[in-house]
Amino acid sequence: MIKLALLEAGIKCEQTNVGDRFVYERMQEKDYSLGGENSGHIIIKKYATTGDGILTAIMLTEEICDSKLSIGELASPVKLYPQYIKNVRVKDKAAVMADSEVLRILKEIEELIKGKGRVLLRQSGTENVIRIMIESETENKCKEYAQKIADVIIERGYSIG
Repeated sequence: MIKLALLEAGIKCEQTNVGDRFVYERMQEKDYSLGGENSGHIIIKKYATTGDGILTAIMLTEEICDSKLSIGELASPVKLYPQYIKNVRVKDKAAVMADSEVLRILKEIEELIKGKGRVLLRQSGTENVIRIMIESETENKCKEYAQKIADVIIERGYSIG
């Protein structure tokens, strides 16, 4: 997990809502020079305001040349954890995101993960769907935690179909 590798290297790391816009806004607010998303969108504030794959490739190539390390060596501090995404069709996305019981179980799962992974609960921008993304040390834990959150959404009467 890159967040853990960054923190272990003494590099401050924050999580925002999904989307280049939210990442860039936080970068502006806190005067951060680098931001990105799992999708591969990397924002290098000195040169761009949105993710730019070609720029990222150039900068990575420059680091490989300067350091004389392979990409594998540069990435070796990052431990990859399994990810699992569960979609739940709902009547009212905003209501789910504001529900105190949903927020409680979300916090509970975050505490169970203890920094060895992450939990992302978000509204789809195009469908009546809540997306539950769990990243944890095992695939079974990912599925278990995602199902716990889905169960609360269903029990609270938000789900459809």
